[in-house]
Amino acid sequence: MSRKWNAVLATALFASLLAGCADFKVSLEPKSTKTTAATAAPATPEPTVAPTATPTVKPTPKPTVKATSEPTPEPTPTKAASTPPKANSAENKALSWYYMKGGKGVVPRFPAETKQFGSDRKAIWVGTGKKVYLTLDNGGAMGDTDRLLKILQDNDVKANFFIAGYNVKKHPDYIKRVVAEGHLVANHTMTHTDMTTMTDEAVIKEINDFTALFEGITGQKMAPYFRFPYGKYTLHLLDVVSQMGYTSVFWSTALRDWEPMKNGADDAYNDVINNLHDGNVILLHQASEDDINALDRIIKEVKKEGYEFALLSDM
Repeated sequence: MSRKWNAVLATALFASLLAGCADFKVSLEPKSTKTTAATAAPATPEPTVAPTATPTVKPTPKPTVKATSEPTPEPTPTKAASTPPKANSAENKALSWYYMKGGKGVVPRFPAETKQFGSDRKAIWVGTGKKVYLTLDNGGAMGDTDRLLKILQDNDVKANFFIAGYNVKKHPDYIKRVVAEGHLVANHTMTHTDMTTMTDEAVIKEINDFTALFEGITGQKMAPYFRFPYGKYTLHLLDVVSQMGYTSVFWSTALRDWEPMKNGADDAYNDVINNLHDGNVILLHQASEDDINALDRIIKEVKKEGYEFALLSDM
């Protein structure tokens, strides 16, 4: 009886195993069907990707183009003369004046840009003949003004002064004295700011404000000469200044005199005399103690060399 029962149990167990295998196969089939469906599903994302890419690509250029082309003209007036927006234009490239010494009696070489100067782009940097033009810049401290004017007077020399407007405003009596003693005062802007970082409107205002201040203090008409602070300019700004009726004045001799020189006044004297040439436009800073200490010697030696001092209006 037990053997027969065991046989029945074995048969039932075998049948159950077969049924389990059948269930396994059946369960695999729907899964593989689902997997196949999932594999085929990428066909569904393809149409989904296409419409997604289309709106992304189309809206992107529209705002980008509009933001670049439309707002740019608006900030331009505010930053018209700032270097970054104008870097692509040769006319608006920021330039710094310089010269290359040729030795005593030899006119220096000047920037290649001078070839683009002309009657409509008025500028001077060297004269001709046995004349020297002494220009005195003041964009900072005033220095020993009494001593400076006395040296000029004692040597019967007339100089050309480029004084920042804020100093003209602070020292009106000094300006009146400079004019009364026969010197020429030219426009050096109100704030002595790098003009290449300013808008055209701001540059024009700086120059016009200086003119109004000078004429109000002295009662005399402003001389039509202008010097860019730090010698920094653009060809475009030369045009702007020229259209205002000014001639921009550069130089053919200048000293590193905004800081004390190693050998003091001797360096100042040697630098000027060893570069002396016809039509020499000399730039000195009236706040430089070394320059003032050397000035009397410089004037006497220049005259000894056969040159005479002149005003820019004589050029």
